[in-house]
Amino acid sequence: MVEVGEGHPVVVLHGGPGAHHDYMLPAFSQLADEYRLYFYDQRGGGRSRVQQPLEITWRDHVADLDLLRSTWERERLALMGYSWGGLLALLYASEHPQRAETLILLAPAAAWGDYQRRFREELERRSRSGAVARLRAELEASGLRERDAAAYRQRLFDLSIAGYYCDPRAALDSAPFVVQSQAQQATWASLAGHGPELRRKLRSLQVPTLILQGRHDPMPLEWAQELAQLLPIARLVVLEGSGHVPYVEEAERTFVEIRRFLSERRTG
Repeated sequence: MVEVGEGHPVVVLHGGPGAHHDYMLPAFSQLADEYRLYFYDQRGGGRSRVQQPLEITWRDHVADLDLLRSTWERERLALMGYSWGGLLALLYASEHPQRAETLILLAPAAAWGDYQRRFREELERRSRSGAVARLRAELEASGLRERDAAAYRQRLFDLSIAGYYCDPRAALDSAPFVVQSQAQQATWASLAGHGPELRRKLRSLQVPTLILQGRHDPMPLEWAQELAQLLPIARLVVLEGSGHVPYVEEAERTFVEIRRFLSERRTG
């Protein structure tokens, strides 16, 4: 677990499931001038490995977050979640509505419908696109593998996630991350069939929520729109020049919106 900055506390939830918090720090730590940011590795990922990753459920993630809330001695939590972290924030708020102060959902993962399937299919299509193929060809012709093996591996990683971006070149020099596949698979499997119950709970959730999604996110925009209509106190901001990583592709606009929302909730 890492704490950065001073001010009103905000918990930052990384994507995955099964990833780690490190890749969030380079971008999100800029908020440390106004807020105290809490980062942690969720169960099954990073430095929170477990013996039985295939037994992890979404309820474990929610319970872990509530235990951390108690450890931090916070009555309520301001939650900011990216991708799967956005869904985790929703799951937590649905189970502990009195413990959720505010929600910021940045390119949130979908919890029901066929959105996740469409997301995976679109991501695969983009990964095979001509633009990404040209970047791969440029890399192989560059001689980087022979000159600098570490830099070459970094570029291979960048290209492996290029489909998440509106402009594949924006993926270059990405903060690297690793996803533990067993933890990821188990968590998603545990959510099967939970959509109707979650939808019912979210419909009555009285928690101020900001949803940020890129216009060119492989996750269908309809998901964010449905979520914004479902939640009683929600505002959707569509970032016109972004894919699934708006905090990189439209960093200035993204963090302006986040700061505005947090400031309004603190003074409102």
